[in-house]
Amino acid sequence: MPKRGKKAEDVDSTDKLEATEPEPKKSKKGAAKGPKEKVAEGPILYQDPPNKLTSPGGQKYTLKVTSWNVDGLRAWVKKKGLEWVREEDPDVLCLQETKCAEKLLPPEMREMPEYPHKYWACAGAKEGYSGVALLCKTEPLSITYGIGEEEHDQEGRVITAEFPSHFLVTAYVPNAGRGLVRLEYRQRWDAAFRAYLRGLDSRKPLVLCGDLNVAHAEIDLKNPKGNKKSAGFTPEERQGFGELLAAGFTDTFRHLYPDTPHAYTFWTYMMNARAKNVGWRLDYFLVSTRLLGALCDSKIRSQAMGSDHCPITLYMGL
Repeated sequence: MPKRGKKAEDVDSTDKLEATEPEPKKSKKGAAKGPKEKVAEGPILYQDPPNKLTSPGGQKYTLKVTSWNVDGLRAWVKKKGLEWVREEDPDVLCLQETKCAEKLLPPEMREMPEYPHKYWACAGAKEGYSGVALLCKTEPLSITYGIGEEEHDQEGRVITAEFPSHFLVTAYVPNAGRGLVRLEYRQRWDAAFRAYLRGLDSRKPLVLCGDLNVAHAEIDLKNPKGNKKSAGFTPEERQGFGELLAAGFTDTFRHLYPDTPHAYTFWTYMMNARAKNVGWRLDYFLVSTRLLGALCDSKIRSQAMGSDHCPITLYMGL
């Protein structure tokens, strides 16, 4: 792990980013003391605005989806993550980085009667690594795992549910790794995943949610200048995300809140980052652009605890 106070490479062996922040400049010895600078009153925290429950055309929402990178399902359950989910009460719950084989699921997850249809994907060869889940109140027409390419389907990163009007995809996208050792792989993943999503979109519109492991624009992380060579903010990863948008998909949060700053979904456990709101927006809802007329709201629930990520929630009037 990098030492405190020094710039981190922003990725560790557990597939995690470690956000850096600017350090205060030290005054030079012998320099004349000027007037004291104003001390900031505290960090600027994101305030989630009231929910918009109707689409631009006046259609009330009919679908509510919550996505959350739980950073270990068993630990998240102990931190009362399920209690928050029951209060939020989404129609579909998508989880990433579960780090838990289906046979090791805690009983609290097996016994959720409100979600009778539960689907799990995990990394076959790596216990305690990666993994995604999709829990539904209504049974999907079909469920598929992975994206149909062996190179990318070994780590339990994608589940796709087909519903009558749309596909719903939950994904935990791999990051480029410490020292960008997986950057080339990440670029291959981005191309393959984009092709997979375009194939689905040619059949019916889709909703994509999850930890996409990229901050697309400078507004999407606290310290863009200090992270230009960090995993999650390299030009290659940002370009890959831009190409995904150009392929016919829209970032719902930025569509609704294009200039809203300080809106993050991940904070490293180091350096008291969450209390300072030194974070990254890594978790997204993307939709086929032709679904924008049904978009009601895209929320960042930054006050919800239980992980180093916070949950996000989408309202659609389908």
